[in-house]
Amino acid sequence: MTGSLAQAQATPAQSSNQESPALRDGQHDFDFNVGVWHTQIKRRVEPFSPSSATMELSGTVTTRQVWGGRAKLEEIEADGPRGHWEALSLFLYNPLSHQWSQNFINRKIGTLSAGLIGEFKDGRGELFQADTFNNRAILVRGAWDNITPDSHTYEESYSADGGKTWVQAFIGNKTKEKETAAATAVASADADTKDTSGLRDGQHDFDFDFGNWKTHSRRLLHPLTGSTTWVEMDGETTVSKVWDGRANLAEYKADGTGGHIELLSLRWYNPTTHQWYLDFATPNVGTLGIPNVGEFKNGRGDFYDQEPYNGRMILVRFSIWGINADTAQSEQAFSDDGGKTWEVNWINQYTRIK
Repeated sequence: MTGSLAQAQATPAQSSNQESPALRDGQHDFDFNVGVWHTQIKRRVEPFSPSSATMELSGTVTTRQVWGGRAKLEEIEADGPRGHWEALSLFLYNPLSHQWSQNFINRKIGTLSAGLIGEFKDGRGELFQADTFNNRAILVRGAWDNITPDSHTYEESYSADGGKTWVQAFIGNKTKEKETAAATAVASADADTKDTSGLRDGQHDFDFDFGNWKTHSRRLLHPLTGSTTWVEMDGETTVSKVWDGRANLAEYKADGTGGHIELLSLRWYNPTTHQWYLDFATPNVGTLGIPNVGEFKNGRGDFYDQEPYNGRMILVRFSIWGINADTAQSEQAFSDDGGKTWEVNWINQYTRIK
């Protein structure tokens, strides 16, 4: 039920005993962010222009713990002069580097941003990434500050000189709401999200997958080598609807002759291309990998990407389909000849836990 597993297949989970004792344990640094918040946002349209216009938005941010507390999922809804805006963020902690990553999806764009990565020091969190703005390379800094139980600020700044100077692009002031997440949910969309492409709407294609599943897995130990040695594992998969069904989270854990494996998969729908993106993380990596991209046809979803495996670039295909209401199957396959032939190396069989 995950996205691409090539990284997990090539690099087994490392022991937490490898953590450096000199580094501060920051796995609870974003706990303050859990809850429902009112946000007041001010964004500069052209941050590098001294006379840049600003626009203000007002909305709700709902953040909750997922994956047993090892990740945080943030859903954002706001309204402003350009209409209704929605976004999703996933925060992951890397226990080896003691750093956090944040990946961001704008609903209208439907693609995953390059992750910001960083840490907290003296009560202030700073995460960084290299990006582009107006087709020029810049640095981006996201900062969480002024943290109290009932309020905090998030500020995003840009640098065009390698971090010597920063200009504010975005600031959000958050105050804790008393209502629950369900009470503050907004089921609305502006005219810009109406589909006129004529393409099939597939945003409910993963609905069959929601729930808890007993999972039996078979894994080929050495793909693309001619090996026929398989190992078997048994465990559970939980698939949860998020972002009002436009995305979902799959949590997989299993044990057996293949060892112990845990994975988190974020799958989200791009309303512009009408395709699904599938991405995954392992507990000891703390960042998302390369997403698979694809769609469902005749009840079967096929998703593809290109990524390195054992020093060579290969194609990866992840497929999933429902068999009936209570059983399903997925598989991963690799190709090192441009998709002419595929070798299946991971098979998951699911039985619904009622």
